[in-house]
Amino acid sequence: MKPLISVLVPAFNEEANVRRAYAAILETFRDLPGYAYEIIFTDNHSTDRTFQILQEIAREDHRVRVIRFSRNIGYQRSLLVAYKAATGDCSVQIDCDLQDPPQLIPQMLALWREGYQVVYGIRRSLKDDWLTAFIRRAFYRCINALSEDDLPLNAGEFRLVDRRILDELRGVDDTSPYLRGLISAMGFSQIGFEYDRQARAAGESKFPLKAMLSLAVDGILNHSLIPLRIASMTSLIMGSVTFLLLIGYVAGKLIFGQEWPAGFATTTILILLSITLNAIFLGIIGEYIGRIFMQSKRRPAPIVEASLNGEFHGGRERTPSKMGSP
Repeated sequence: MKPLISVLVPAFNEEANVRRAYAAILETFRDLPGYAYEIIFTDNHSTDRTFQILQEIAREDHRVRVIRFSRNIGYQRSLLVAYKAATGDCSVQIDCDLQDPPQLIPQMLALWREGYQVVYGIRRSLKDDWLTAFIRRAFYRCINALSEDDLPLNAGEFRLVDRRILDELRGVDDTSPYLRGLISAMGFSQIGFEYDRQARAAGESKFPLKAMLSLAVDGILNHSLIPLRIASMTSLIMGSVTFLLLIGYVAGKLIFGQEWPAGFATTTILILLSITLNAIFLGIIGEYIGRIFMQSKRRPAPIVEASLNGEFHGGRERTPSKMGSP
C-alpha cells in the first residue's frame, strides 16, 4: 500500500496563488508514483475569491480538502487545525505563495524514508528586502538564545512531520501556539536541509512587520522563562541598590551629622524610575498571565464554516470513502 502524504497549505486572500500552488503540488507528485497524497487547504476566512477557487478545485479533485474558518483565527492556529486534520503517514507543510519550492518535497520524503521523523528547511537565502531579512535572522538567533529548547536557526514553516508527531499535535490545546518551536521541542529524530527561498509567485505578503513581531512575542513567551527571570533579577538589583542608598542616607544623617538638602529632583527621578520599571515588568508578567487566562477559559476550538471532501470534527477528520482523480 502506498504511503499517504498530507500536504498542508494555509491560505488567506491568495486568489492569485491557490491554483498555482495546486498545480505545482500535482506536478511534484507526478514524479512520485510510489506515494498517494491529499492536499488540505485551510482558508483563514479570505475576503477575496480564494474560497470560491478552492471550491472549484475541490469539485475537480477529491484528493483536495478545504477547511474554511468562520473568521480569521491567525496563521499559527490555522496551521494547528491543518495538522490535526491530516490523515497521512506524514505531512508536508508548504505556503501558498510557493516561496518554499514543492520540488523539494522528494528530498524531504527521502530523508523521512531514512528514518527522520521531522525534516525542516533551513533558509540559506531570503528574497525579502534587507531590513525584513535582518529582522527574521535576528529573531531566530534571539529566540534560540532565550529558549530553553533547542530551536534550529533560520528554520521556517517548510517542514515534514511523521504520523507520530501528528498524533501528538492532536492533543495540543493552545490558544497562541508557536508550531515550529512546539514541534522542535517534541524531540524525536529531526534533520534540517538548506535551500534558497524563492520570491512570491504573485500577490503581496500577508505577513507584515506587525505580524512578525506578534509571532516573535509568541515564540519567546511560549518557550522561555528568561523574560520573567530578567524582571526578577532587575527588581532584586534595583531593590538592593535602593536599600544601600537608604542605609547611606540614614548613616550620614545619624552618625556623621550630614545635613542633606531637600532633593526634589532626586526624589522625582527615583519615583519616575520606579514607576517605569514597574510598568515594564508588570507588562512582561502580564503577557504570561494573559496566556494563562486565555488557556484557562477553555474556549471552543476554531469554528469551521465549511469543509469540503471530508468533515472536520474537533481534531478528528471524517475522510471520504472514495478517492478521486484530478
